[in-house]
Amino acid sequence: MHLLTPVADSAQLISAGEADGDSGPRGPSRAPHPGRAWELDWGLAEPLFPPQTQRTGYRGFILLLTFFIYTCYHMSRKPISVVKSRLHQNCSEIIQPPNATHSPNDTTWCNWPPFDQDNYKELLGAVDNAFLVAYAIGMFISGIFGERLPLRYYLSAGMLLSGLFTSLFGLGYFWDIHVLWYYVLIQICNGLVQTTGWPSVVTCVGNWFGKGRRGLIMGIWNSHTSVGNILGSLIAGLWVSERWGLSFVVPGVITAAMGIVTFLFLIEYPEDVDCTTPQHHGEQEEKQGSPEDPGYNPYGHQEGSLEASAGWSKEPSAQPAAISFWGALMIPGVIEFSLCLLFAKLVSYTFLYWLPLYIFNVAHFSAKEAGDLSTLFDVGGITGGILAGLISDYTNGRATTCCVMLILAAPMLFLYNRFGQSGIASSIVMLIVCGALVNGPYALITTAVSADLGTHQSLKGNAKALSTVTAIIDGTGSIGAALGPLLAGLISPTGWNNVFYMLISADVLACLLLCRLVYKEILAWKSHLSQGTGSCVALTHTQ
Repeated sequence: MHLLTPVADSAQLISAGEADGDSGPRGPSRAPHPGRAWELDWGLAEPLFPPQTQRTGYRGFILLLTFFIYTCYHMSRKPISVVKSRLHQNCSEIIQPPNATHSPNDTTWCNWPPFDQDNYKELLGAVDNAFLVAYAIGMFISGIFGERLPLRYYLSAGMLLSGLFTSLFGLGYFWDIHVLWYYVLIQICNGLVQTTGWPSVVTCVGNWFGKGRRGLIMGIWNSHTSVGNILGSLIAGLWVSERWGLSFVVPGVITAAMGIVTFLFLIEYPEDVDCTTPQHHGEQEEKQGSPEDPGYNPYGHQEGSLEASAGWSKEPSAQPAAISFWGALMIPGVIEFSLCLLFAKLVSYTFLYWLPLYIFNVAHFSAKEAGDLSTLFDVGGITGGILAGLISDYTNGRATTCCVMLILAAPMLFLYNRFGQSGIASSIVMLIVCGALVNGPYALITTAVSADLGTHQSLKGNAKALSTVTAIIDGTGSIGAALGPLLAGLISPTGWNNVFYMLISADVLACLLLCRLVYKEILAWKSHLSQGTGSCVALTHTQ
């Protein structure tokens, strides 16, 4: 039975210092967040299951809930890319209704003002960038709020407002609104409230999981981005040809409903339900290693210490202080990965917002068919995110994994633009491969890398930096997400080939920004191999 009960004593919240997946002794108690007067009481007087089984169940529940939460966030962003092809069409190819009142010479009668003008691509780009610029600016602030406010309240409010603004965009159809400022204003507001999502869900997952198998777990979990894009495309496609307003209203209602579910069921911390906290670092990691040390990792996680002490303050009622923006920026690797994500997200979001229109114009599919076919890019993104996480866990090389995928993505983008529309089979295969190579590094950086850097050893166990680091990385990436669709809108009138040249250049720049970190990882591997070879030689002489 789930009850909402007041927290009378902070000592009721017990933290633990055990390793991720291992049992350990109870740790000091943690004071509740300021303003957290009520907590969800999920526990019973006598647990029905062993502690480890109970904790595993909670972890699975948190992964599933946060998966659905961010699926809704991305689902509500996708309809605009599908509806674009409906806002401006080639009216000469459409049969006029018998009761039409427009002039026979009117070539824009089927379009939705103000997007019926010749500069419609620039206007649509302005609508996209109203959201993306607001999102990029708000993201830098959102992480700071996320570390100082209860995540359950913060996420719930963000989802309710996001659902509202998404629905208001669609209601412009039913209210017969034809002024650009309305749609731009709605997109700005929606971009700001959507920044509540990513830092919060990454922080919540980071609170429940240590570093072990983090790349694989978060690679699978991060498929919510692609699943949300797919659902958004399919839902929008149901009404895009008739009542396109419903393409926004339905995802908006679903997102708002998920906000209510989040308020009722989200558990922010393991100790809120008397579970042990995961370990991020060990005491042996107090000092930074060097590339010559065995098991050195450039992000501060040495081999053999993937799971370590949780890092709560030793004072029973004290909480670690939230890190400053500058302090988070100075964590080794944050700047490089942030700038890399800027260019990686530029490519990903250009596909997110312009791929259906590209297919519609170049391959001459209907608006619904173009939207459905574009989902294959996100299907590839799911595969790429999982592969990137699995490979980076196995090799302990996050930067190298990203770099290799980015190198492979550049020629694939060229081939897709040159041969992708020659047949349906080639289009399907290339879209999936491009999606995997483009979204793989993007998924890895925004999840496992952000969590690694947010629990860096230099923070001495202070997990309060996780939300701010995530916000810095994703906020910088969101600048690229804003630039990509804007540049696509400006360049596409000169030809789609030039758009793809821009995307290929961005991929190459993203790869170059990781060179220093890749070099460090190679040094770490060489050191590890030399240590292993030395041990084998010593063992042979002993025998």
